[in-house]
Amino acid sequence: MADLMSIGLSGLAASKTSLTVTGHNITNVNTPGYSRQDTSQAARVPQFSGAGYIGTGTSLTDIRRSYSEFLTTQVRSSTALSADVKSYLGQISQLDSLLAGSTTGITPSLQKFFGALQTAAEDPANIPARQLVLSEAEGLARRFNGLYASLSSQNEFTNKQMQVVTEQVNRLAGTVGQLNEAIGRASAAGGVPNDLLDARDEAVRQLSEYIGVTVVPQDDNTFNLFIGSGQPLVIGNSVSRVEAVPGRGDPTRFDIDFISGGSRQSITTQITGGELGGLLRYREEVLDASFNALGRLAMVIGEELNAQLGQGLDLKGDVGVNLFKDSNSSDLLGHRVRAFSDNISQVSGTLSIDNHRLLHASDYRLEYDGSTYRARRLSDNAEITVDASNFPELRFSDATGNDQGFSVTLSGAPFAGDRLLLQPTRNGSLDIAAVLDQPDQLALAAPLRSEAHIQNRGTGQIGQPTVLSVIDPANPPAGYPAGSYLSDALQQATVEAVGSLTMRYDEATGELVFQAPLPAGVSVTPAALSVTPGQNNTLSYELEVSVGGVTQSFRIEQSFSGRPQEGDTFSVGHNDKGVSDNRNALELVNLQTRELVGIRQGAAGLSGMNLTDAYGDLVERVGTLTAQARLDDDATSAILKQATDSRDSLSGVNLDEEAANLIKFQQYYQASAQIIQTARTLFDTLISSVR
Repeated sequence: MADLMSIGLSGLAASKTSLTVTGHNITNVNTPGYSRQDTSQAARVPQFSGAGYIGTGTSLTDIRRSYSEFLTTQVRSSTALSADVKSYLGQISQLDSLLAGSTTGITPSLQKFFGALQTAAEDPANIPARQLVLSEAEGLARRFNGLYASLSSQNEFTNKQMQVVTEQVNRLAGTVGQLNEAIGRASAAGGVPNDLLDARDEAVRQLSEYIGVTVVPQDDNTFNLFIGSGQPLVIGNSVSRVEAVPGRGDPTRFDIDFISGGSRQSITTQITGGELGGLLRYREEVLDASFNALGRLAMVIGEELNAQLGQGLDLKGDVGVNLFKDSNSSDLLGHRVRAFSDNISQVSGTLSIDNHRLLHASDYRLEYDGSTYRARRLSDNAEITVDASNFPELRFSDATGNDQGFSVTLSGAPFAGDRLLLQPTRNGSLDIAAVLDQPDQLALAAPLRSEAHIQNRGTGQIGQPTVLSVIDPANPPAGYPAGSYLSDALQQATVEAVGSLTMRYDEATGELVFQAPLPAGVSVTPAALSVTPGQNNTLSYELEVSVGGVTQSFRIEQSFSGRPQEGDTFSVGHNDKGVSDNRNALELVNLQTRELVGIRQGAAGLSGMNLTDAYGDLVERVGTLTAQARLDDDATSAILKQATDSRDSLSGVNLDEEAANLIKFQQYYQASAQIIQTARTLFDTLISSVR
């Protein structure tokens, strides 16, 4: 009877434990990360009798969870990837709406501004039309300023979110460390702490929502977690930290530091996956590029318009003044150079824009190794050659010799290892501002005019001169193709010094000859211009004007047609009666379609983008990345769902299955109890029979 009783008791204990595990499964059906558990049984060692081996009952061998490391790893990696894409998409969608919006984008304001210029060109003496140009210029500047403010808000949000995310990373890393310690103790005691393992897996999964992690299981059932390029976030129960701190080069852009013990290192560029990875990827790929592209466009618009206005005359006959703030204003130069906070010396500097057409939409990093300066363009990681021959002025060119369009003047002596962050275009859309408030000062007239003498006998007609200005006629600056001009405005004294030049037709030589004496300080090359009567001719010559010890050279082009006769004269001189002259206004309008942005020297010559295309390129790039991010979001969400479903199909609790188990183990319990009852009855019968 004792054997039968023991067998019944073993079944009773096994069924009771199975019922307990089943109840545990049911109550944790909604617990995140919980893995379904079940019991494993085995027959006890049988006893030998004369009739053979007789069983002695059952025993529980294990309470195990339904778990697959492969499926769990898939969920973890899919979670990190999906969180990365969602974070990226959330930010870029806002920017895409801003750039392409009719009330927030640049294109509508740009079209209104050039439309106002066209209206003013049709009636250059009309003051209301001129005032409209000033109003639209102010609106265009405000639109740039507004976009900069929106981008800046996104940058601030990114910084704050990085702080929030790193706090969550540290909290979850601490949880994993504590669970590792508890799991290690339980494992050392010979048990398998299923619930603790589930809790740790869920903590690691949640951690993957914030940052990509690599999990390395250990023999004692603990996990080691690594981030970035292998930085140990959790080793057993030892936990390191991550922290979002102001950037060493640019304090407005936070970096991620990894802190272990007393050491600290920046791992910003090494982080991938999770919300943090998505934020950093968006900032690097889109936000920084948008800051610089908008800044470059704003600078080109301002400088090109200022330069062209400087080539004209206003209603008073004065040389035009700036419509927009000068991009090389003294208050802007120092803001473009940032010294790294960990520099040894106090070196600083100023950055001047030498040729806005050649600018790249990029930041640069300048380094000094103790003897040599090195630079890198951060948008494409290209190495940049630094010319320090005129130290403390530094100039920059790429591997193909293309000038980068700016120069840096250092202040102070750098030490080996010192670094500077150069930002030639980053704040351009913030700095642009309309500074002209007098409509009569808009220089819509050309500086020079020509006319045929009223007493000429022939039919020769001379066109109005076009001024192509260069500082050095033998070495025009790169990036200025024919028909363009320098950013330096014509000085009033220089224009007036031209005075009036007379060309006389010499029938014997077929030439228009400049007549002496020329105005003081003025020379013409060549002194005689060949023409073919009856055909359309292009006259091209250079004026050199010296005023106050400064010599300025100009190349002049104008048309000539008809049949002049001997002695006919034609004048070229200061346009002192240009109230209704709109030639410079038309040149201003033409700026909209000229290639002015991102001029590059290629095999086919100089090439670049016009103003509309430059902004369209930014909108298209952001739009393409946004569309791709949406596709990536759909794909990663589907992958995550598939991975989660696969894990849940194995590890998830099925209430119908557990309900069936309840009935099964209840019947098992009752049957085991019946065995015990039977053993008791037999024992009572035996006792009764021997009384």
